[in-house]
Amino acid sequence: MSAHLTLIAAVSADGFISRGQGVPWDLPLDRAQYRAYTENKWLLIGRRTYEEMLGWFKLGHHPLVLTRARQISPEAAISPQVVYSISQALLIAQNQPELVCCGGAEIYAAAMPYAQRLVITHVHEFLGSGLPFPPISLREWEPVTRKSHVTDADHAFAFDIVTYQRIRQLDLAA
Repeated sequence: MSAHLTLIAAVSADGFISRGQGVPWDLPLDRAQYRAYTENKWLLIGRRTYEEMLGWFKLGHHPLVLTRARQISPEAAISPQVVYSISQALLIAQNQPELVCCGGAEIYAAAMPYAQRLVITHVHEFLGSGLPFPPISLREWEPVTRKSHVTDADHAFAFDIVTYQRIRQLDLAA
């Protein structure tokens, strides 16, 4: 059995997840959706993103921190497990129904070939530069659900939350 790998991210209209640190948007509905989707799941996360998210993890989360470092600062309530590759993370989570990749940019790029699902919040704002999310080719990915949100008093930017399924698996042996 193998864990189903899902990438979850908020991405600007020009393909960036951040200007270099943190999430550049305050979108309460997206944040609630992110928390609900990742609740009680195994998470694959890069070291810098993990450190930015300290205090966010709850009991039930099982963070696998992908890093080149041998040690990381664990959060008091949740002890992460260090991994050194996507394949190692998938092996560790093999008995789980899903492993959710939460970034950052390098981790998304490394994990994209292994993913079966994407949960992407397409934010209707241009960042101009920053840390990119891998391109989503409609030859490889099919949108299966879409929830659209307009701007309002709590959301400065409109956004769409789109779930994609992989149409065909990439040949990782090539």
